Amino acid sequence: MKTQHLIISILSGLLVSACGGSEINHQPTVKEETLALPKPTHKAVFTDRPISSGDLNGLWIDAGNLSPVVLIVPGSGPTDLDGNNPMDVTANSYKLLAEGLAAKGISTVRVDKRGMFSSSGAGDANAVTVDIYAQDYKDWAETIITQTGRSCVYMLGHSEGGIMVSAAAIENINVCGLILVSAPGRPFGDILREQLKANPANIIIIKPAFAAIETLEGGEHVDTENMHPALKPLFYPAVQDFLISVMAKDPAQVAKEAAKPTLIVQGSHDIQVKETDAELLAASTGGELVIIDGMNHVLKDSPANRIGNMMTYKNPDLPIAPEILESIRSFVTND
Repeated sequence: MKTQHLIISILSGLLVSACGGSEINHQPTVKEETLALPKPTHKAVFTDRPISSGDLNGLWIDAGNLSPVVLIVPGSGPTDLDGNNPMDVTANSYKLLAEGLAAKGISTVRVDKRGMFSSSGAGDANAVTVDIYAQDYKDWAETIITQTGRSCVYMLGHSEGGIMVSAAAIENINVCGLILVSAPGRPFGDILREQLKANPANIIIIKPAFAAIETLEGGEHVDTENMHPALKPLFYPAVQDFLISVMAKDPAQVAKEAAKPTLIVQGSHDIQVKETDAELLAASTGGELVIIDGMNHVLKDSPANRIGNMMTYKNPDLPIAPEILESIRSFVTND
């Protein structure tokens, strides 16, 4: 299986697991009923229509009546268009988001990134940069406008996807506005250092990790031959060009340069991206900031404690926080 970049990894304990000698399971996780969590009392039926932009592929839910269209861009690593990830993430977050928005009269297109899943024919998943992704989403906006008859598209970037849609929106008349969900507001090098320091088990790799980050921030590649095994997946040579491109960007500044109406949505129980990031994005863009109490990184109501929080990542039946749906509806309809 191809190595995929793991920026702001869904499982931020990845390095600790590697230190402990455990392996990452790259097979789809079987649904586990691990918590007595609320389920929706009814489920509307929506039609996913295939839609393509060149070799890139996605699914379109048409809410009808020339409703606003939101392009949903995935977060980091091998995350598919439903919001799932072979590293124990089966939350169906983007699928539930698309269906929930359709119920509120908002159309969506959710997409697979180049080189992954239904877009595997679009190129090497590792041979990417911020600029390459930004061009992909520019192309998606043009495709959506052509195929749906809309005049412009709202771009929603989740997690790492936030900086990609911000870059795609710069001087782009096809973008109505930006929706940044659980998106970093600080340079990735700073966030990575913070995540590494937050776990005491990483103490043995902190010094070489920080040195590698500094090298990449300087635009140079890192020699991984003698690197600690726990760090090699993070700094794998094939993804270093991508790391360099991401570390060269300040997400808040890129969002500011986009100069679009912006909605920033952040959960108070997000264990991967902090409210500080959302505040920085709001300050730089002048956008609307919505903090959703109890929502975590996969957009679900969750316990604050890490174990309970992570258990929601495996529960596709747990609905997403309803507040995010209403916040997006209000933003795109100016209501």
